Amino acid sequence: MIKMEQLSLARQVDMVFRELDDELSGMDSGIVFLQIRNNVIGKFGIRHFPVESRGGQMQMSESGLNAQQRSSFRSMALEALKLKQKWTHGEISYEFTIRQGLINVDTTIESNYNMANLMIRYPRHHTYQEVNTELL
Repeated sequence: MIKMEQLSLARQVDMVFRELDDELSGMDSGIVFLQIRNNVIGKFGIRHFPVESRGGQMQMSESGLNAQQRSSFRSMALEALKLKQKWTHGEISYEFTIRQGLINVDTTIESNYNMANLMIRYPRHHTYQEVNTELL
């Protein structure tokens, strides 16, 4: 069995979009999010925009992304990975909507770092407290 850490991040993103394909076919806007740790997607999903209601009636979207729009979305998501550089933990969000029959995607790339990892990597004599006491 192949482990997730053996797959490239691009392949993982492709797998996510294939998994979400049916859900995306019923939506015309929302946010697809990927939570990444050690270059492995752990959690992913879709944040649906609030459903409008007027006069006690829910206003559901009458159409979702068609096959061509979903394919374009997946391609744009993979292309956006080229903007990710040198970080292994974080989140990528793809906000999408349909305007005039075309899919528009805004990508937000967020890197996360862990301070505990920094403290392990740097020798003790480089910590802020010791540098600060040397200055006094």
